[in-house]
Amino acid sequence: MSIRPPAPSRRALLRAMAALPASALVLGELPGLLGTASAAAPASGSATRYTIVPFLNSNDGTVNVYQSDDATDFRLVQASAYTPPSNRIRDASVFKHTDGYYYLTYTTHTWQDVSTTIGFARSSDRVNWTFLYDYTVPITNLSRAWAPEWFVDSDGSVNVIVSCSLTTDEWIFTPYRLKATNSALTAWSSPVALSGIGSNHIDTYIVKIGSTYHAFTKNETAKYIEYGTAPSLTGPYTITRTGDWAGWGSYREGPSVIQLDNGGWRIFFDGYGDGNYYYSDSYDTFATWSAPKALPSISGTARHFTVIKETVSGGPSLSKNVTRSFQSANYTTRYWQEQSSLLNLPVVTSSSTSAEKTASTFTVVAGLADSNAFSFRDTSGNFLRHYDFRGRFDANDGTSTFAKDATFIARTGTASGSIRWESYNYPGYYLRHYNYQLRVEATAGTDLFWQDSSFTPVASWV
Repeated sequence: MSIRPPAPSRRALLRAMAALPASALVLGELPGLLGTASAAAPASGSATRYTIVPFLNSNDGTVNVYQSDDATDFRLVQASAYTPPSNRIRDASVFKHTDGYYYLTYTTHTWQDVSTTIGFARSSDRVNWTFLYDYTVPITNLSRAWAPEWFVDSDGSVNVIVSCSLTTDEWIFTPYRLKATNSALTAWSSPVALSGIGSNHIDTYIVKIGSTYHAFTKNETAKYIEYGTAPSLTGPYTITRTGDWAGWGSYREGPSVIQLDNGGWRIFFDGYGDGNYYYSDSYDTFATWSAPKALPSISGTARHFTVIKETVSGGPSLSKNVTRSFQSANYTTRYWQEQSSLLNLPVVTSSSTSAEKTASTFTVVAGLADSNAFSFRDTSGNFLRHYDFRGRFDANDGTSTFAKDATFIARTGTASGSIRWESYNYPGYYLRHYNYQLRVEATAGTDLFWQDSSFTPVASWV
């Protein structure tokens, strides 16, 4: 496709004032990225699952659990899933440990209070959580320990990156590393400052690619998310991107970075200045980023979270190298049909002409850009692809762009057996019908959009 789709923070206030079931089986994870799944479309029968556990804009005493299969449209799994026995829960970070449990670490006090502890909780299913303990961060003259973030290194070591300030200047934060010294995550090494990032940086999130550590960290003076790299987890980091380098704007915080099924990287961040929660994507190892977009459904509700990605069972199953027709889930007399090279959704019945039935029959093949995903070929050998956001059929020109435009990832649909088809190179964009035309559009996060983008593979008309 030739066209690329395009309030003060608590710290500023302080300065001024002073569908998958939760029990699904996890199939695949990678070390070094909080137990993330591989950067590929899920195999048939499997699904990608992203989980977040944010505190609420209206309540920092509890957290909700949400999940998504595309890292865009997050749906509520459990409201008020965890409330600590005392204090608050803010900035919750989640990961899945090698013992099979999910763990939270979080800020234990509201922004007005001195906060020298971080909290820990555990769950076997992401829904039912058990308080473990509050840990006092052992830093002399500590004033506040905020925004602890899990980081699992490629050697399997479990770390927490926490932003700390001292009583000598309680609003100047520095990132520190705590390293777990036992597998139960009940003992921690002495805090070590991440060198090179400098003071007055908060909400530091680390991603490791190869042997390089990539840091995304908020400059609390400038209110921008900055970026730097280091050869080791504790540094020294070299901050190479400052100001509005990525086009995300200012008054942004709480970055969390995850790899998508198509290999790109997505950053999520809290746009606390305007009340939205944003995401942005990169396909060149963080050099450039797409224009930020607000997450549907949870913007204005969720605050500061991290994301984990898993591959779980229970995803859509569809055989390849077979012919199928595709029935609309919410207009069941209507089917995909090629009309003048465009994909439309007319009524097709047993009395339809032979030509109409042939135009409503497609061969399902392995995705041109990802063999775990899918492509669709008409009877003349042309492939379904998106062009200017319209579904159409063209001859394969052998280019990488065409392969990506013609590849779709299967996501579970609304009706039994139905599938939503996500664009491979436009994550969060789906084939959906509008005025009985098939287009590729960004998910709106509504039930109607899900219905309009769900299609059931059925026996082919011919």
